[in-house]
Amino acid sequence: MPKKPEPYPSDVSDEEWAFCAPYLTLMKEDAPQREHDLRAVFNALRYMVRAGCPWRLLPHDLSPWRVVYEQTQRWNQAGCLEAMAHDLRVLLRVLAEREGQPTAVILDSRTLQSTPESGARAGYDGDKRRKGSKIHAAVDTLGHLLALKTTPANEPDRAQVGALAERLQEVTGQSVKLAYVDQGYTGPKAAAEASAHAMQLEVVKLAEAKRGFVLLPRRWVVERSFGWAARFRRLARDYERLATSLEGFHWLAFVSLMLNSLFR
Repeated sequence: MPKKPEPYPSDVSDEEWAFCAPYLTLMKEDAPQREHDLRAVFNALRYMVRAGCPWRLLPHDLSPWRVVYEQTQRWNQAGCLEAMAHDLRVLLRVLAEREGQPTAVILDSRTLQSTPESGARAGYDGDKRRKGSKIHAAVDTLGHLLALKTTPANEPDRAQVGALAERLQEVTGQSVKLAYVDQGYTGPKAAAEASAHAMQLEVVKLAEAKRGFVLLPRRWVVERSFGWAARFRRLARDYERLATSLEGFHWLAFVSLMLNSLFR
């Protein structure tokens, strides 16, 4: 009798899968057209994003790469991973004795180096001296992801305030009142766009000029969140032809982190 293969470190536990399954089941488990176990497909996706391998190099003892890819696109289009992330965030905030929805957030962006797959939408970020894509993100004061948007790297941060603010208020039920930002978000237009969505921007900056790295109040939270995301090797660069795929993998990364915090 063949020996059962050892589980991968990225595989979900029974408790985690019991939480995830209702979000990921777009058709009933015993549907006649289903040929592959949904949990195995989700485990394969988590492995791919964490290990950073190309689709076609998924290990043969995981679900076929084409099945995983097609199911991932369905999950992204249906917003399954984002919905799961929002509910996990609320649970973790309540467990931390916070209100379920935040009143303060932190906005920032990270630039990802482009690859041949993503080069068609890449832009040049003069500050980072890098050609690629920008992930504009909003996190709560615990570092949990609330909203994100993908643009070419040459797009300024302040131009994304309106879109992020609109999405923030949508997913939090209009609870956000204050957003901490860096000096890339200064200017009357950014402030007006935030104000139009009942938000105030507060620029966090150094009181005096200093050399080297300085830990700034509030802003370090979003930098830590970007550090968490960077542990998922598929997010080390922009390997995606579709911006929706890049955003979906960020939601998956934070779902994985929050599942780990909740169950382990």
